[in-house]
Order: sequence, then structure tokens, then C-alpha cells
Amino acid sequence: MEEKTMLLSDLLQHIAYTCVQGQTDRPVRAVIYDSRKVCAGCLFICIKGANFDGHAFAAEAAQKGAAVLVVSEDVPAVAESDVTVIRVADTRYAMAFISAAWFGNPAQKLKTIGITGTKGKTTSTYLVKSILEHAGYRVGLIGTIEIIIGDTHIHASNTTPESYLLQEYFAQMVEAGIEIVVMEVSSQALMLHRTQGFVFDYGIFTNLEADHIGPNEHADFADYLRCKALLFKQCRIGIGNGDDRHFAQVMEGHTCTLESFGLGENCDIRAEHLALIHKPGELGVSFDVCFGNAQGFAVEVPTPGRFSVYNALTAIAICRHFEVAEEAIRKALLQAHVKGRIEMVKVSDDFTLLIDYAHNAMALESLLTTLKEYEPHRLVCLFGCGGNRSRSRRFEMGEVSGRLADLTVITSDNPRFEEPLDIIADIRTGIARTDGRYVEICDRKEAIRYVIAHGEPGDIIVLAGKGHEDYQEIKGVKYPMDERELIRDILENR
Repeated sequence: MEEKTMLLSDLLQHIAYTCVQGQTDRPVRAVIYDSRKVCAGCLFICIKGANFDGHAFAAEAAQKGAAVLVVSEDVPAVAESDVTVIRVADTRYAMAFISAAWFGNPAQKLKTIGITGTKGKTTSTYLVKSILEHAGYRVGLIGTIEIIIGDTHIHASNTTPESYLLQEYFAQMVEAGIEIVVMEVSSQALMLHRTQGFVFDYGIFTNLEADHIGPNEHADFADYLRCKALLFKQCRIGIGNGDDRHFAQVMEGHTCTLESFGLGENCDIRAEHLALIHKPGELGVSFDVCFGNAQGFAVEVPTPGRFSVYNALTAIAICRHFEVAEEAIRKALLQAHVKGRIEMVKVSDDFTLLIDYAHNAMALESLLTTLKEYEPHRLVCLFGCGGNRSRSRRFEMGEVSGRLADLTVITSDNPRFEEPLDIIADIRTGIARTDGRYVEICDRKEAIRYVIAHGEPGDIIVLAGKGHEDYQEIKGVKYPMDERELIRDILENR
């Protein structure tokens, strides 16, 4: 395979910079932002991270033969070397444009859909993919669980990859004949400029609640909101949840055409006549979709509650721009399933069991409140909490489950470097603030065996916290553990 080279001047076309040292007409053989991967002839971008600063490796990179350094501060240690030094205001911002140029600006050859919000991003991306594929489009996906390029599934490390990786995935999608990419856009990604270097065709806002606030995340809620709002200065058409109380603030200063969806009368696309569906082992919701004063159509979604309506509306609002037929939308919504997001697992006609990723108090409260609307005989909630994380989360989740569930089964999640029984004790402290009934079963498989064996007709049983995860992390080691496989094994050995 022929080695790729590009002129530095071509890589810098769309960014403001100062050439501090050297020439811009030199060839570049690779774009690197990890100091461990520096090679001769490469362009090395000095990124400031939470724990490392790439500027500290500038001299080492020059010694290894890097052709170019992209910096945001002085690097006097390389003054005598042959390396070209390009100074920019923000190296992360510059990296996004340099990466886009390196891969030939692949986003321009795709229709790009970016979905941001506190909740609903993952589910909405899969719904959009399902609907558009039913309509005959070839669709790629980038999100929290995985990256999908044709038949290739790549495990995701971040909700939104670094800009270089993102552009590389776009390039692979173009190569594979993908026409549309739908992706989750986290507030962190917007804050760190991972999605710069191109303009989204469609930017979507699902909802906003206080989350991701703390060290190495957002300083406060105002900063969180500000970062979410950046998407609507970086897309052509903005589509948002008009019912969310932060809708106006998120859209303030937008540079895109704006549309809204929701249950409210002022929304461009509305859901009306909501009805809960409760079948053996399955929960769902049906509603009518209305477009202004135009005639709408009825849809059914095989996941429960109001948030399922919003997820479906998100997908419908996007897919109408691709002229998808009503029948394709109906079929796709019925068939789309997202691993670990209100995922129904059929174990009995007598009761319903589902797996969900709810791993904080806000998500658990939303889930359990929704399920209570189905008036179960009992609402049973099985969960644990992750080790080496905030202890307050354990108290809060214990209190939520104790207040809303008829029975809580406290078990282990990812204990990491903590003792599982210590984590369980903290959850118990939270439940003790309520009069909720609970049992403690440390081994998660045994806990699942217990809820299945003791399921009563009409029960709704939730396995919360693990969702799509297929491992359990103990003392620094990730052991295989997929709740679906645990359930299968339990049923086979009953």
C-alpha cells in the first residue's frame, strides 16, 4: 500500500495559524496526537488532556523525526531543530480541521445527523438507523455502545470519538458506500471540539437535565447547557424537543433552520392520543403522529412510557426529511431494539422482565415512574452501584428504588477496587430512608435467578445498571458477564 503524504499547507487551509518556525510547504506522512505513536515525517498535535500535556513531549517528538508540531503555547526546546512549528489558539479545534482535511473531508460525502441531549441519544440513533434502512438507505452509526460501518461493529470507548477517529470512521463509511451517518454527540465532545471540521446536516436536541457536572466534565449546569447549544451553531437544520423547559435556551443564537417536536400544541410534529400497551411479557405505547394541521398516522412502539414517545418522535422528525413512507416508519419502530435500553427479555407469559442501563438516581426514577404507570402487580428492581464512584449515587439510587419499587434486590455491579458488600451497605442506607422492602444477594447471577424464580403474575422486573455492558469489572479485571447469557443459563438449568 502506497504511503500517504499531504502538504502541510493543504492541511491548514481552514484554520487560523502562525508559522512560528520552518516552512508550510513540507510533506506530512501521518497525523498523530498520541505521543507514543510519533513517527518520522508526521504532524504531531500537542493536546492538553486531563492528565497529560502534549507540549511536554514536543522535544521528544522532534527528536523522533516529526516534521511538524501544532502547538498552542511556546515550545522553546525545539528552537534548534528542523521541525516546523505551527501555533494555533486551540490545538483540539485545529485537530478537527486537520483530521478532516487528512481524510479528504469525508463528511461532505455523507448526510450527517447529530443527536445531543441528556437522555435518549442512544435509543434515538438506533431508531433512526432502523427507519432509514427500512426505506432502503445505507446507514452508519456512531454512539455509546458501538460504531457500525456496514457489517462491521466496533466497540466504542467514548460516546463521541476524538475528531481524528471520527473523521477516520467517516472515511471508512464513504469507502463502504454508506450514505447517511447518525451519531450521538456528547456535551464533552462539543466542549472539546471533536465534531468541528464539518457542518452537520441535521442537529437534534432530545432533552436536558443536570448531569455530567464535576471534575473533568462541566463546571456547572450553565456550562453543560452552553456546550449542548453549540450543536445548533454547527448544523444546517436543527430539530428539538419543544416540550423541554430548556429548549429556548439551547436554541438561543442558533444559526440553523429550526423545527420542534413534542406533545405541546406549538410543536411542529406532535404526538396525540397516547395509549399504554401491556401484552404478555411486553410493554409498549401507541400514539398518533400529527404534522401541523396535516393528516397524521398511528404508530406503536414496543417499549414503555412517555420517553419512548419522545424517542420515536425524534426519529420521525429526522426521517421525514428523507421522504420515508409511513409504512416503513411503522414497521421500523416495531422492530427496532436497542441493547440494554428498556430491552425486554422474554422469560414468562406471566410477568415482564427488562434490562436497562439506568445507573444513576435520575435515570432510575424516570424508568421506575414510567413502569408504575402500567400498574404492575409488583414492581421489582434489581441493581447495584459501581465501585470507585460517588457514594452519594448509592444513597440516592437506594432511596429512589425503596420509594418506587415494591421490592428491591440489591446486588453487585462493577465493584472495581471496592468491596461489593461495602457498596451494598451504602445502597441499604439509602433504602432505609424509605419503608421499601428489599433483599441482598451479592452475586448478580444468583440475584437474577432469585427474581425469575420468585416472579409473580403481573410483575414487572427491572435489571438496572448494566444495560449493554457485557462484563463485570473486579480488581482491575473485566470478566465476561452478559445479563442475557445469565438469563439464558438460568432458564436452561431451571
